[in-house]
Amino acid sequence: MTRSKARGAVSSVAMVIAALAAILMPVTPAHAAYGPDQTVSLTVNSNSGPTLMLAQLTGTVAFDDGNRKFKYSLRLCWGSGAYPRPNFSVSINGSTGFWPTETGTAPAPSGCQLYLGLYDGEYTHPTTLANITLNVTGGWFYPGNNYNSRTKTVTYDNPYN
Repeated sequence: MTRSKARGAVSSVAMVIAALAAILMPVTPAHAAYGPDQTVSLTVNSNSGPTLMLAQLTGTVAFDDGNRKFKYSLRLCWGSGAYPRPNFSVSINGSTGFWPTETGTAPAPSGCQLYLGLYDGEYTHPTTLANITLNVTGGWFYPGNNYNSRTKTVTYDNPYN
């Protein structure tokens, strides 16, 4: 075999290998892009006895343009007048929901007990995601040993549907 025929054969084999690699490589799916952050600021105060700040949820949420996901970066303050520790849940499209998992803590600012609970994550819904509702609950004792609780909510609409 002459040198030019050998080069041609090697070149042909290389082209076949490149073509097979292109066919067999998995295609990376397109990823939906997130829209702008929407600011979250929700404060729950007592509504009997002295006014006490029970809980404060702050941070951001953002929806993806594929209508199936949202991400969140939230901070939960345990108000200095509250007991027990406040909590929050997320309702999806007015029904199904979940309780976000705390992903860390940060020093508590003035007016908050112990620390801020950090909640950072992403949620994927199996159907179209129209809106989310954040439900924040705090409790306190008044008068005496009578326990009270109060929940406040705020809804964020998906701007892509």
